[in-house]
Amino acid sequence: MENSEITQFFCEGLPTKPLENIGKILVTGATGYIGGRLVPELIHRGYKVRVMVRADADSVRLRWPEAEVVVADARNLESLLSALEGIDVAYYLIHSLSLGHKKFESVDLEVAINFRTVAENKNVKRIIYLSGLGNKNSKLSPHLDNRIKVAEKLSQGEIPVTVLRAGMIIGSGSASYEILQNLVKNTPIFFIPYWAKTKSQPISVRDVLKYLIGMLESPESAGKSYDIGGTEIITYDEMLRVLSKIQKKKRIFLPALITNTTLYGYIASLLTPVPGPITKVLIAGCKNEVLCENDDARKLLDFEPLSYRAALLKAMKIEELDNVSTRWSDAYSFDHALVKKLPQLVPPPKFTSSYCLLTFKPASLLFNSFSNIGGKMGWFNSNWMWRLRGMVDRLFLGVGSSRGRRSQKNLRVDDVIDFWRVENIVIGKLLLLRAEMKLPGEAWLEFSIHNYEGLNKLLVNAYFQPRGISGHLYWYFFLPFHVFIFRDLIEHIEKRC
Repeated sequence: MENSEITQFFCEGLPTKPLENIGKILVTGATGYIGGRLVPELIHRGYKVRVMVRADADSVRLRWPEAEVVVADARNLESLLSALEGIDVAYYLIHSLSLGHKKFESVDLEVAINFRTVAENKNVKRIIYLSGLGNKNSKLSPHLDNRIKVAEKLSQGEIPVTVLRAGMIIGSGSASYEILQNLVKNTPIFFIPYWAKTKSQPISVRDVLKYLIGMLESPESAGKSYDIGGTEIITYDEMLRVLSKIQKKKRIFLPALITNTTLYGYIASLLTPVPGPITKVLIAGCKNEVLCENDDARKLLDFEPLSYRAALLKAMKIEELDNVSTRWSDAYSFDHALVKKLPQLVPPPKFTSSYCLLTFKPASLLFNSFSNIGGKMGWFNSNWMWRLRGMVDRLFLGVGSSRGRRSQKNLRVDDVIDFWRVENIVIGKLLLLRAEMKLPGEAWLEFSIHNYEGLNKLLVNAYFQPRGISGHLYWYFFLPFHVFIFRDLIEHIEKRC
């Protein structure tokens, strides 16, 4: 599948100019939603960029050949030493929301202390941190409180830290946007709790990028904190109403008797692509007002941010063009680096199911056909089985199958396809997916094309490495279904080329 992404640059109209005498810039969290958009903006403005990743450095080098890539884990002090060597400015975009509310707080604080310590040791000149809005004197949700504590930990050292405090970020592929969009799409009747009347000041992702780079190019912002938001103050209830009008959906809004945010977070995880650990954390924060307490950022960087409605329309347009450059699902968990890839398993997986088909169809068309699976296209003829498996996974707080895809027309390593993640791609030959649903073992699904006596052999392999007795029972229980699912899948791949 050819990569047909068109990179858009949003910082060309900034009132600031690129700094000429600046050394290397480190971007942490570069494979995440914001980091993945910040890196090309920095490169486009002529900066020397180093990208810090926990794994899959080869795929990141292919994505940004102009950037230097270093593999490091912020929980490991030794690996941070090489990442921060020779760095002038570091963007701190690390968070661990995917771990859920019970784990992310302690991990985030540990990582912030590690980063500050090593950055001081390596004489880093500045740190720029994207934090969260919220009144420090009120009782904040664990997520918002944690963002403020991380800012405090980073600022306790000698390095000047620029803190940008943002509320809900609206953009194609953002978790908040996809939660709102899918709630409106899938919910005919809304039961509105009292905290949905809380005021918020959402900001467009393109304005976040402008502030991140504008502060870099404004040396006077070093060591200061800025509140950043859009031009509109709006409640969460009003956000849903505005979006329902834009989508031309008639929705009924009723007052709710039950107001528990954990329950709402769980329900939101069933109705949207965003999994439970993230929805619960984000919705818990809806009880707090997240408003800009000053306009210092606007005074320093003179540009007009987008309104909530304008941010929605921009996001919808990007989705319509199928040109979403990053998505909330891009960020992988902290244990991602520990996950073994299929070729690394010695011995190979214990169980394999193989299905093949000989065809005259060209390899390029076969590759394009199976590279379009998942997301809006579905899994061809057996969609109900895949969806049922995804629903079961989501009920148990797994990722489910509703995560969809970042783009229907192009794929890259580490992209999500429903409850799979792309582990490897060889254009015209191979697509290897690694399962991320809850399983008693590890699973892979491989599509490949081989030349066979003048024909093309289309091959689908399902691999499974069981974990204990439950893993063995799982494989043998689902084995009869494989015959129907994969034979049907391989035939439809060939038909739909």
